[in-house]
Amino acid sequence: MNDKQFPLTPSAPGTLEPLRMVNVTRYVTPLREGGSMPAIAEADDDFLYVLKFRGAGQGIKALIAEIIGGELARALGFKVPEIVLANLDEAFGRTEPDEEIQDLLKASVGLNLALHYLSTAITFDSAVNIVDAKLASQIVWLDCLLTNMDRTARNTNMLIWHKELWLIDHGASLYFHHSWQNWEEQAKRPFALIKDHVLLPFASELEAVDQQFKQILSSSLIHSIVALIPDEWLIEELFESPAAQRQAYAKFLEIRIQHSEVFLHEAQHARQAII
Repeated sequence: MNDKQFPLTPSAPGTLEPLRMVNVTRYVTPLREGGSMPAIAEADDDFLYVLKFRGAGQGIKALIAEIIGGELARALGFKVPEIVLANLDEAFGRTEPDEEIQDLLKASVGLNLALHYLSTAITFDSAVNIVDAKLASQIVWLDCLLTNMDRTARNTNMLIWHKELWLIDHGASLYFHHSWQNWEEQAKRPFALIKDHVLLPFASELEAVDQQFKQILSSSLIHSIVALIPDEWLIEELFESPAAQRQAYAKFLEIRIQHSEVFLHEAQHARQAII
């Protein structure tokens, strides 16, 4: 199987291509990292994917965060593996001998999420891999926007593939949606956990990045990204319809971008404390 390259930006301003749909044909091996137990799997397009299960860990909300975080990153010009929707047939796990994995597969029948598997990629190591100030600032800004707590020295969620840096695993982002309590107010809050970000010491160009990224992330682009979320994942009882829940995700991001100085100042203060 040959690796393939994917576009890093939308095909036109404010628009995105729909996510491709694949059918999972073979469970290759588990990736026993964290509590979600993703796996390497093969699909009917003959490519390998890192499969994220709806029945694991934080469930569907982690998959929603993966779509929003990954596609926002792609729209901003970062390299992100292609995200696809992955259908898992109910018969798929019947021959799996591991009971824990079998239970996970049974709980994940239907629509899941997968990222193109970057074979031969190596984990980013800040002690070895050099990131310039602009790129570091761009990634820190993105993670402040997404409230992504999972880009630390312990777990960088970045890969080096073909000598380039790729961002992966945004499922721990947008943690406000696990309760939706006062979500509009939460959108205006700083992101205190940015102090643990692996690239924060190198992020000396945050103000310039703030201006650049706020120009890119238009309302139409944000709405195009949240439109990628499948209706069947939008089941929060607080909202009267999937469309209403999508609108809430979009509004959260729009409010947060409008008040970006709040998380920008938090990041700058945290950086001054560690350099």
